[in-house]
Amino acid sequence: MKLNEAIAKRVKQLLSERKYSQYDLFKKGGVPRSTVFDVVNCKKKRVSTETVYQICSTLNISLKDFFDDKMFENLDD
Repeated sequence: MKLNEAIAKRVKQLLSERKYSQYDLFKKGGVPRSTVFDVVNCKKKRVSTETVYQICSTLNISLKDFFDDKMFENLDD
């Protein structure tokens, strides 16, 4: 799995756990709607740390907790 795919999967997982939609993430966190869509659907090859930070802040999770998941252990180049 590539990093952008792992980030997308993790965001989807967290949204599901919190019963948030992509729209909720946009409205509550100020992450542009197009950015949320692009991240979740792997349309971006690279996701900025600022974007991940904004998503984490909106979901009340630390960056450490976001990346502290097995899906980030064995990423492809």
